[in-house]
Amino acid sequence: RHQLNEYLSGKRKGFSLPLKPEGTTFQKSVWHELLKIPYGTTTTYATIATAIGNAKACRAVGRAVGANPIFIIIPCHRVIGSSGKLTGFAYGLDVKRFLLGCEGSYGSSM
Repeated sequence: RHQLNEYLSGKRKGFSLPLKPEGTTFQKSVWHELLKIPYGTTTTYATIATAIGNAKACRAVGRAVGANPIFIIIPCHRVIGSSGKLTGFAYGLDVKRFLLGCEGSYGSSM
């Protein structure tokens, strides 16, 4: 809770927590890539698909991002559409916009 409060107030850029999310091998590979997205930046589903070695898996990446069980900690909010627009987020686009705003990253890309 302390780390989350620090993050939301802009005092923390990452989390030091033991993470062992449950998911498929594919989902875990996507979530691992999400952890590499630097604070204050965004990336696209296509970039993640390419990074995991399957450039055509954008939709599958989107489903894996949506299945992320530890949002904020595994920063799925940093993934945007190829057009640069905010796209689906399990907690709503207003929450995604808020989190990106906390990081000052809406409009920045990896």
